Amino acid sequence: MIDRDGYRPNVAIVLCNAKNEVFWGKRIKEHSWQFPQGGIKHGESPEQAMYRELEEETGLKPEHVRILGRTKDWLHYHVPNHWIKREWRGTYKGQKQIWYLLRLVGRDHDIRLRASEHPEFDAWRWHDYWVPLDSVIEFKRDVYKQALHQLRRYLEQGRRGPARPRAAERIDVRIDQQIEEVRIVVAGADGATPATAD
Repeated sequence: MIDRDGYRPNVAIVLCNAKNEVFWGKRIKEHSWQFPQGGIKHGESPEQAMYRELEEETGLKPEHVRILGRTKDWLHYHVPNHWIKREWRGTYKGQKQIWYLLRLVGRDHDIRLRASEHPEFDAWRWHDYWVPLDSVIEFKRDVYKQALHQLRRYLEQGRRGPARPRAAERIDVRIDQQIEEVRIVVAGADGATPATAD
């Protein structure tokens, strides 16, 4: 599906853990790294496409993540002509993307790179939020930079969580939070730096 201006609608996903490190995937049989991304199908909303691509590329389901934010507008990048299929040349210019920032609320072992019949990645790792753009294919670097700058403000907001409960509820909630902190530490200890496909 290509719009009238020659851009294919697409979603991209920045998945972060409790340390604000991001999922960084190595494209299968290549030496380039990138965030999960994929096209929006006819009739899908960007959010529906995001959840579908998330599961196809990482094996994660909606219950494994929480949406922290998204880019307000489409971000565009041009694809060089020699990367475009011959039958698309003249009509296709590149991609326009909505970017989502997600928090992993599941565990590292919930990530399964072979969840679909056509995996996109053959390895992954947690990386600092400001990923090295020189490992991203050149024509995508500017849109990566724009997206990371726009989404950065949601990181700290995502750590704050919901408003404090009333006094009568506070003890139970604190216990739950302590358990959750232990889970995060354990999940990080079998840490995925680097992790490989299952």
